[in-house]
Parts: sequence; structure tokens; C-alpha cells
Amino acid sequence: MTKKYYTIFISLIVALGGFLLGFDSAVISGAVPFYRETFGLNSGSMLMGFSVSSLILGAIMGNIVAGKLADRFGRRKILMITAVLFAISALASAFSPDIITFLISRVIGGLGVGMAILIAPMYIAEIAPKNLRGKLVTFNQLNIVLGISFAYFSNYYFQQTIADPDLKWRIMLGIEGLPALLYLALLFFVPKSPRWLMQKGKGTEAMAVLNRIFEKVQAQQTYNDIENSLKEEINREKAKWSDVFSSRMKTVLIIGFGIAFFQQITGINAIFYYAPLIFEMTGGGTDAAFLQAAILGVTNVLMTIVAMFLIDTLGRKPLLYIGASGICISLAIVGLSFHNAKYVVSESGLQSLNIELVEIQADAAHIRNINNLEKYIDTEFANEVEFFSIIKETIGQDTYNSYKEVIIKHSININGLLILIGLIMFVASFAISMGPVMWTLLSEIFPNKLRGLAISIMGFWNSIVSFSVATVFPVQLEFMGSGNTYLIYSLFGLLTVLFVWRFVPETKGKSLEELESKLLK
Repeated sequence: MTKKYYTIFISLIVALGGFLLGFDSAVISGAVPFYRETFGLNSGSMLMGFSVSSLILGAIMGNIVAGKLADRFGRRKILMITAVLFAISALASAFSPDIITFLISRVIGGLGVGMAILIAPMYIAEIAPKNLRGKLVTFNQLNIVLGISFAYFSNYYFQQTIADPDLKWRIMLGIEGLPALLYLALLFFVPKSPRWLMQKGKGTEAMAVLNRIFEKVQAQQTYNDIENSLKEEINREKAKWSDVFSSRMKTVLIIGFGIAFFQQITGINAIFYYAPLIFEMTGGGTDAAFLQAAILGVTNVLMTIVAMFLIDTLGRKPLLYIGASGICISLAIVGLSFHNAKYVVSESGLQSLNIELVEIQADAAHIRNINNLEKYIDTEFANEVEFFSIIKETIGQDTYNSYKEVIIKHSININGLLILIGLIMFVASFAISMGPVMWTLLSEIFPNKLRGLAISIMGFWNSIVSFSVATVFPVQLEFMGSGNTYLIYSLFGLLTVLFVWRFVPETKGKSLEELESKLLK
């Protein structure tokens, strides 16, 4: 294996952490409808929302400790720990006897997510040659979206092949243990970071690694560059919080906090984490909902690849305009489609509902409760919240939690194709803009001295917004209705366009020093 291909090989191994990260983030979407029944979670409750967003809470904690742990124990060792955390989370989630164990398991997985998202690209950047660094680091981002897409297809497969609802969600979550253990095994073939080795005074060992990656002359030059860089770091004054929040940073902070806020407040993780549940709300049935979620995953992968080609040619600001406008329009389509939906419990619909309940072996008590809907036969409801409120009151909370989606399937009249088109357009708009552009912008607008600390602060803020959106989303659907929820997200898309127009500069083709002199007052 040539030195070039050896570097690519180890970068691909490390980037599998991104795959696990993406898989772990999206696999929960298929499990939600089934573990909700197992644990008796109320539809539309904050606890159900937290069962999904608990991963993000763990990721925030992982973000906080990742850098220090990587500096103390080494990049490779921490990546191995993330693999173990992913495996523990997958297996513990799959065997959870109660909701508390489940939540703890998901937080453990979140720790892995939070560390992997920082350490994997850090390691790749430290071992990659300059001419390959950009491409090799993007392996990690590409693997994240591939992991998301693979999770949707995995969920669809197990939805089709496993009949027992309780076993279904356990297998969906537990299967991640296999790639996690594979990742752990492959990491033993990855050398320690030469930069970390030199930080620890292990120059001979670092040189041996560099000789495996580079030709002899380039290895020595890289060794010298790392040595000089470490000396500069020792002499350089450390970044302080007070420097980040100084008055001269005002413009940069507005851009940073703003773009990190709008990237998540438009609801991308709500869509990814609840995709099958959202599609079930259109009445297409469970199988169709899982297949449609998989289509979103493929869209995400393809448009992320497109963004990788366009970001340095078209520019950051045009992509943000295109993406934010697309988010606004697509979610308006989805919101208005739900607003125009009608809900009718017809006699034939109730008969079809009963047939399906028998086929899925519903409890006799639940069937009796659902048949109480006879009193509303041929009553048309134009308001989703009113319809669900009456349904819940008529059949009881437990029956409502278990069979809400089945009832919707036989009572809703909505343009499901328009919903699918709208959500595909939404994911495409996000993947080509807000997803990749935010991190590129953050790495460009902050001055060299403060970049690391400032990006950590922005990442923490971005995660808090993401956690809030994912936790509150089921409550929004329950008490505000789907139409109003998506229209609110659409409004945030419009506000994103205005924010980009007013505050965000074009950074394409400008040196970091140029941007620093322009943005800092």
C-alpha cells in the first residue's frame, strides 16, 4: 500500500466514527412509535420528546470533555472509547426494561456522539498531507449523512421483517452494536496522532508514524512544522472568554450566534428524529412512512455531496440564500397541506380500522374504546387539534397512545404526496446550505487566537437549540397541530433569509486575515 493510500485508508477508518454518529442520531426515528407503546409514554409529552433529545444532551456533555480528554489520553484512545460508548448505548437501549434505563443508555450514546464529532476530524486533520486534508476531513461529514441514510433503510428493513412491535424497536437500536464493535477493532490498525505524540515528548514514536504517512523528506519537514507549531502554542497567550465577548467581537458574535441558532430552529433535527412519525400523520401507513423517511436520507446524502462542490465555487452567502428560501417555501407547503387536511370518521373507515386492529392483534379493550367513535361517524373536522382532542377524550389516553397513527390512517384526507415533496425539498435545502455552510463560516469569521474557544461556544449554543427543538416538537404537534408547527418553522426560514442579508458576509476567496480586519472593530 502506497503512503498516499495508507493515509486514505486510516482516514476512512477514523471517519467511520462519523457514520456511527449519524446512525445513532437517526435510528431513534424508527424506534419512537414502538418504544412509546412499550414504556407507556403519552403521545405529545415532554418525556417522549426527551427520550429522543437525550442523545443531544449527552452530546453536549461529550463536546465539553472531548478536547481535554483527547489532549490527555490521545486521539486514538478517545476514538476507541467512543466506539465502546456507541456499543454500550446500542445494547443497553435494546435491552432497556424501563424508560429510565433507556434514557441513561441514550445519554451514554450521546457522549460518544459529542466526542466523535470533534475528535475524528481533529485526528484526520493531524495526519493528512496538506494537499489531501480538505478532502479527507470531508470524509467524516459525508459519513455522518451516510449513517443517517443507512439508519432509515435499516429501520425500514426491520419494520418489514419483524412483527413483534416490542422486538422491532429493540433490534433497530441494538443493531448499531455491530458496526460499533467493528469500528473498535479497526482502530487498532490506526497509529497514534504524531502531533499528540510530540505534545507528550515522544518524538521518536511520532517520527515513525510520519515515516509511514510521508516520504522521508516530507516526514522530516512535517516533524519540524509540528515542533515549531507546538513551541508557538507554548508562547502564545491562551484565549479567554472575556476576549471572545469583548466589544470588538460584536459583529462576529452576532453572525456566529445567529447562524448557529437559525441552523437548528428551522427544525431539521425534528424532521430527522421523527420522520416516520411525521409521515404516519399523513395517513399513509407505517410501511410507507418508513420508506419515505429513507428517501429523505438519500436526499440528504446527495445534496451534501452537491454542497461540497458548490461551497467554494458558488460561495457561502448564495448557498445560504438558496437554502433558507427553500426551507421557508418547503415548510410553508407542508404547513398549508396540514391546514387544508380534513378528518372524518366514516362508517367504511371505521370498518377498515376494525379490520386492521384485528390483523395487528389489538387488545379487545382497545378495540371497544375505538368503537366509541361511532358517535362521530360522518362528522368532519377541519381542525387537527380539535379532532385529536375529541379522539383522546372518547377512546382514552392509553388507547390513543397506542393507536393514534392507525386512527389517522383511516380518517384523514390530505395530499400526502405534497407533504413528501415539501419535506424532500426541505432536507435538500438544508443539506445544500445550513448544514455544511455554518461550520465553514464559523471556522472563517473568528480570529486565529480565539477560533477554537469561539467555535466550541457556538457548537454548545447550536446543541442547546437542537435539544430544545427535538424535546418540544411532539408537544407542538399535540397542542398546536402540524400545520401551525411547520408554518412556525417556515417563518424561521424567512427570518434566516433576512438575517443572512443583513449580517452575513461573503467569505469565499478572502483570507482569514482579510476577514479579521473587516469584521473586528
